[in-house]
Amino acid sequence: MFRDFVKEPVISRAIERQRVELDLVDIRMFAGGSFRHIDDDSYGGGAGMVMRCGPVLDALESVRTEDSYTAVMTPAGRRYTQETAHFFASLAHLILICGHYEGLDERILNHADGVFTIGDYVLTGGELPAKVVCDSVIRLLPGVLRAQATVEESYEQGILEYPQYTKPADWKGEKVPAVLLSGDHERIRAWREKEALRITRERRPDLLIPD
Repeated sequence: MFRDFVKEPVISRAIERQRVELDLVDIRMFAGGSFRHIDDDSYGGGAGMVMRCGPVLDALESVRTEDSYTAVMTPAGRRYTQETAHFFASLAHLILICGHYEGLDERILNHADGVFTIGDYVLTGGELPAKVVCDSVIRLLPGVLRAQATVEESYEQGILEYPQYTKPADWKGEKVPAVLLSGDHERIRAWREKEALRITRERRPDLLIPD
């Protein structure tokens, strides 16, 4: 699942520029027996298989250092946000544990620094969320994108980003707002601020409500 991900332009460029090192650890390599089982039935019954403590924690200890921050990706975590992405980008070493099957033995979470979900839904495993986290973090690292590229974005100012337009100025009667063609930078700034608030109210009003 990660083979093509590391070849994506932004990710591969960050690796080539030595802005990030991305190491993949196969938990199955830490499981004993000829079949290398990393899961088992759930105590108390229930559908699905649960990932065992031993292989997961042995894999974790093989890469963990004093500077490591360990995050588990699971639907039963707190919501991953842009603020979290900035925090992760500031870390020297980030470890992401990907759950699978029915989930992880709860005791594994005792060895993590944080438990996160990318949304209020369930996926087959934590690999896709881990890629989402990697992408959102790597693009924030110095030298990966142009400095200004990550400043005026959705969630950076606590609201959604303003609308963007490009050529042609008139597409089958749908016109670019005249203010963007005016050359008046102050008017454009005010319009973008107003539109960002309008879009946030319409699409994500929860962002405007204090916690």
